[in-house]
Amino acid sequence: MTNELSGLRREYNFSTLDEKNVSDGPMTQFNIWMKEAIGAEIVEPNAMVLSTAGTDGSISARVVLLKGTDHEGFVFFSNYLSRKGLQLAANPKAALTFHWHLPARQVRVEGKVTKISRRESVDYFNSRPLESRISACVSPQSSVIPDRAFLEAMRDGFMLDLGDSSPVCPESWGGYRLRPTSVEFWQGRTGRLHDRLRYSRKNKKWVVERLAP
Repeated sequence: MTNELSGLRREYNFSTLDEKNVSDGPMTQFNIWMKEAIGAEIVEPNAMVLSTAGTDGSISARVVLLKGTDHEGFVFFSNYLSRKGLQLAANPKAALTFHWHLPARQVRVEGKVTKISRRESVDYFNSRPLESRISACVSPQSSVIPDRAFLEAMRDGFMLDLGDSSPVCPESWGGYRLRPTSVEFWQGRTGRLHDRLRYSRKNKKWVVERLAP
């Protein structure tokens, strides 16, 4: 190990996490923490690591943006033919990880993933900036391409054909909803004696348990 990394130290003394003060359900508790993260002006507090696995056991992870929550779970969007899309089609289970550095908080989510309705996907697609819609139409996400010029040429050709029309949401693009089976809230504490509370689904009810750090 290099001394530059092994010697890094920082104490976490921003807040506490107690069973008596959390919500009955994980989605409500998550929305409380997300609201506080937004209020603290954290840059892109909805950024999350999405981890998926293939049928061969290979795991991949990437940062994507959470675009919504409801009582059922967490909603995000992607190209269905991307690597994550193909892995989710073959193995519809995933994990999400949120990390908010300044309040020393982390949320870990595990659950099952399904596609949202086509109507929901189209509505969100149409709400995006024009450049983002065009990118979703032209990018063969996760595919090998020869160079940047190839991608830009695809975009320019698409825009030329598009003219004054609006891009149409591709069939290969849309949203997913992860319905959690486990949600862990982590609050950093001094001396590395952190607070960890996990919501687990048992007998159709959420049970809160404290985990050792």
